Amino acid sequence: MNAAPVVVLAPDKFKGSLPAPGVAAALAAGIGRVRPDARTEIVPVADGGDGTVAAFLSAGWSPVPITAPGPTGRPVAAVYAMRDTTAVLELADVAGLARLPDGRPDPLGASTFGLGVLIADALDRGVSRIVLGLGGSASSDGGAGLLTALGARVLDASGQSVGRGGAALRDAVRLDLSGLPSRVAATEFVLACDVDNPLLGPTGAVAVYGPQKGAGQRDQEILEAALSNWARLAGTGHADLPGAGAAGGTGFGALAVLGARVRSGIEEVLELLDFRTRLARATLVVTGEGAMDEQTLHGKAPMGVCEAAARADVPVVAVAGRLALSADRLRAAGFRAAYALTDLEPDPDRCMAEAAPLLERVGARIATDLPGTAPGPR
Repeated sequence: MNAAPVVVLAPDKFKGSLPAPGVAAALAAGIGRVRPDARTEIVPVADGGDGTVAAFLSAGWSPVPITAPGPTGRPVAAVYAMRDTTAVLELADVAGLARLPDGRPDPLGASTFGLGVLIADALDRGVSRIVLGLGGSASSDGGAGLLTALGARVLDASGQSVGRGGAALRDAVRLDLSGLPSRVAATEFVLACDVDNPLLGPTGAVAVYGPQKGAGQRDQEILEAALSNWARLAGTGHADLPGAGAAGGTGFGALAVLGARVRSGIEEVLELLDFRTRLARATLVVTGEGAMDEQTLHGKAPMGVCEAAARADVPVVAVAGRLALSADRLRAAGFRAAYALTDLEPDPDRCMAEAAPLLERVGARIATDLPGTAPGPR
């Protein structure tokens, strides 16, 4: 008698439609309806951007709620995840675009100060390893805000602290790190992100990501000059490192001052979630995200899941709201099959609004192919 199939459901969020735990739950419901003998294991994932903390909370990590300044200084209710002496923090939850009051961008003045408040809180709780999920930032302050929240001082020519936000760094002449607590040096900082941009230049934080934060041409010129000045103060040698430009240069500040190291967001998440153990008993893995395209295949969560499953010789299928990859491209990347919600509902607005019931239907389709002998990608 064949053993009951074990399906590991490891999707990322369907952005703007359904968080990753909801995606996994809907797929599980559909699979269970057709194959009640199948055992589903829900392991939502993320690549360091928004949804990262939710993935860990879904896995049973402890939530730590905290009120901290948002990107413009207005208090926001944030949460991070903690287990033993490791904490996972998400920049987007406290200083992200979604935290802008009324959605109004503030490209010159937005700050990462609130992220520093979360880091300080985690340090006070005795953690020795902090994973910073970088992505979705509303700020281009080079991480100066988070450092000042930890006790650093960014000073102008008169010895006064400069204001918050990227533009204020034009006036900075000295960085005083004497106020940083000693426990900062004793803490391991890991930057979980999926970008490799440097801090400055045509592929840097401002040129690439400034427009999505509301920075017009003149704003970009101001911010580029400000971050160039900041790089001279905090550590020019770190400005060209891959990931220094992540989250408006937050990566640079963490690399230069906190001694952080950059790691693929999805690889870090999968390791902390002990995904290898899940794979050891899996018959099939299901992953995906809202829109799968060429970018998915370059460091995004579904590709990281696919690569991990391939190493364990477990077949993988993908689910997406919209699929912009050919069958050959998917097969070459390692996916056994792919299912798109638009195959069931061609109206993209309805796909987003009705993602959960559509995903249940997809789960039922996947169940007919268990234990992992799905047809090739469509």
